Amino acid sequence: MGAAQRQAPRAVLLAVLLALALQIGWQASRPPPRARAQDLPPAPSLASLRLAALGDPVALSKATMLYVQGFDEQAGISIAWRDLDYRKVVAWLQRVLDLDPRGQYPLLAASEVYGGVTDPARARLMLDFVYASYLEDPDRRWPWLAHAALVAKHRLHDLPLARRYAEAIRLHATGPGVPAWARELEIFIAEDMNESDSARALIGGLLRSGQITDPHELKFLSDRLDQLNAGHKP
Repeated sequence: MGAAQRQAPRAVLLAVLLALALQIGWQASRPPPRARAQDLPPAPSLASLRLAALGDPVALSKATMLYVQGFDEQAGISIAWRDLDYRKVVAWLQRVLDLDPRGQYPLLAASEVYGGVTDPARARLMLDFVYASYLEDPDRRWPWLAHAALVAKHRLHDLPLARRYAEAIRLHATGPGVPAWARELEIFIAEDMNESDSARALIGGLLRSGQITDPHELKFLSDRLDQLNAGHKP
């Protein structure tokens, strides 16, 4: 009887250890838990954001931009930019810009970060956002449209789109802070499109417009026009 009583606890212990081993083995055989990415929510209305800003829209603009940019890094998971809903991203970037119209960061992010995605459709959404925003303040926002033109040319291989952006810079970015190369970007894109007649017309228009006052820029354009005329065979 005593021996049987001593063996019972041992049998119970073995059973417990066996159950524990089975439990550990079952847990180890299960795939690791996967974090689920959350979708970027729709951008709130501008009125609600202004109310939440408590009189400091610039600070809220910066905080909102950090929220949007940090959304691709969620707890336990990293979301590829190409997996984000770009229409929602555009709406959020627009809200950031609405809160702080002098801020440049949303346009930088659109043209250089989100616009660099390998998905052409998503890239075009970002470039169109930059273009529409540029038209509201050309003399300060031209750098991002210039970058958008280069993205359209080199990544999307869409020369007509690149020229459209470059033309907008020439026509609307007329302030003294706009550099010569930005005004002349359309000329080089026209040449890339084998439209030498258009390039000559653009150079002639710039020379006659009176916008060009720097003697080095005038000489550069005059020399470029001579080169195009020399290569032109009527």
